[in-house]
Amino acid sequence: MTLSTLEITIVAICLASAVGVALGAVKIRNISLGIGGVLFSGIIVGHLLADKNISLNAEVMHFIKEFGLILFVYAIGNQVGPNFFSALKKNGLTLNLLITLSITMAVLITIGIYKYTGIELPYVLGMMSGAVTNTPSLGAGTEALRIAGVENLEGPGLGYAVAYPFGIIGLIIAMLLIKAIFRVDIKSEEFEFAKSSNQKVNSLVFQDVEITKSFFNDKVISDITCLVEHNAVISRIKRGDKISIATPSTKVAKGDVIRIVAAPEALNKLVEAVGKKSEIELVTKAVNLHNTKVVVTNYKVLGKSIPELSLNDTYKVVVSRVTRAGIDLAPLSNLKLEFGDILHVIGEEDNIESVYPLFGNNKGHLDKAQVVPIFIGIGLGILLGALPLTFPGASVPLKLGMAGGPLLAGIIFARIGNIGPLVWFMPPSANHIIKEIGIVLFLAVVGIKSGTHFFDILLHGDGLRWMGYATIITFIPVITIGLIARKILKLNYLTITGMIAGGNTDPPALAYANSLSDTQAVSQAYATVYPLTMCLRILAPQIIVLLLM
Repeated sequence: MTLSTLEITIVAICLASAVGVALGAVKIRNISLGIGGVLFSGIIVGHLLADKNISLNAEVMHFIKEFGLILFVYAIGNQVGPNFFSALKKNGLTLNLLITLSITMAVLITIGIYKYTGIELPYVLGMMSGAVTNTPSLGAGTEALRIAGVENLEGPGLGYAVAYPFGIIGLIIAMLLIKAIFRVDIKSEEFEFAKSSNQKVNSLVFQDVEITKSFFNDKVISDITCLVEHNAVISRIKRGDKISIATPSTKVAKGDVIRIVAAPEALNKLVEAVGKKSEIELVTKAVNLHNTKVVVTNYKVLGKSIPELSLNDTYKVVVSRVTRAGIDLAPLSNLKLEFGDILHVIGEEDNIESVYPLFGNNKGHLDKAQVVPIFIGIGLGILLGALPLTFPGASVPLKLGMAGGPLLAGIIFARIGNIGPLVWFMPPSANHIIKEIGIVLFLAVVGIKSGTHFFDILLHGDGLRWMGYATIITFIPVITIGLIARKILKLNYLTITGMIAGGNTDPPALAYANSLSDTQAVSQAYATVYPLTMCLRILAPQIIVLLLM
């Protein structure tokens, strides 16, 4: 059987992809190569093909690599877009400023290595990306070099592959070092985190409360100041033997039992202000009320708030809370509905069913992505990436390229949510598969192309020296922000580990950090810095090329 060059190319990419995904899943003491396994699998396949003098179709390789990168970064943008700006508020601002400092230091160190070691820029850019285990950064750096007219486009992949393994191990070592320096006790950190209740921010809980103060007689719920101040919602009220839904216009009185839905840190204060915890539970099953979850899949209500819809006046139901991405949110006027939101609707069964058409409630739509918006978003992202941005003193214009353009488009459209019937939301399952296929294709091609020279550089060239420089890029920024976060800002150690893992978009480091504690501190910090980190890591190599070329 004789295979054409095209067939051999596709088989080689599929082989590298399949073996690499399996290799990346292998764990040794809870540490794995992750998606980086595809890169090393590709290197082996590329080395074997070169050893047998088997050539591949260069045009097909280039197209698959670029298309894989486009799919990956667009899916990343779509994933982080809804929370990108909210992550920059309040406590998230501190963590993101620290990560910005870390990335800035990595850029400066990378420039210094290029200036004073004589290593070619493509290799140095790859080392920087591998040292922080950030594959999109590798793609952005390669794209920036291509736009600048650099011929050595295999260099970034080689530098990345050499630096990547220590990028994983180095972060965990840095976490252990910070722990040792400050003699951290994990149990104490867990206690302090639980005490601060940071793990419960934006989540909601409820309590049935008996009103014991005559001050509230004939008060309308919307006029009760303490409820307004704490963004609390009253979902049910029991007067005598009757349980009914509560609305902003409902009047309350001493002796009523109400169900308060609020943030955990506010609930005790509200109970104390209104009365006392009730021994009666406002169970709706015994009466003609039901509590039903309704999914938002109708584009006509996207961008609207629950108060705007006047549900009680029209349908005689009330929404007690909105669940978005696993987090319960109060249905206030500043909360705009997004595709996939889950509404907790209380009312009589017939009334609840009458709101289904309003919200859609088609759970099957959550498993299907709208294909048209995906291609429109990617197409506009490529056009956006091709726009030249000229800066004074720069020898070449800056372009966002195939990496930055689709990423920015993904963020913008995901933040918008929908334009008429076009819903930019991608269900998690669809986003995951597009992201995984994209990055696997990209890394498989990069690995195969790097395999020709990888072992020569590692065994007979400057590979060990590159590892040393990559170690500096990994260690110095992480240790610096870790010391600042702990010594000066007095941040929780578990939060610091999550910030470090998120700042390097490193799942193995996240897995290690999560193994330290069962609290949400690590994951919360990781998710807080991830959106900005991904954007800055993609922009960093492009800025370096702009400054040095």
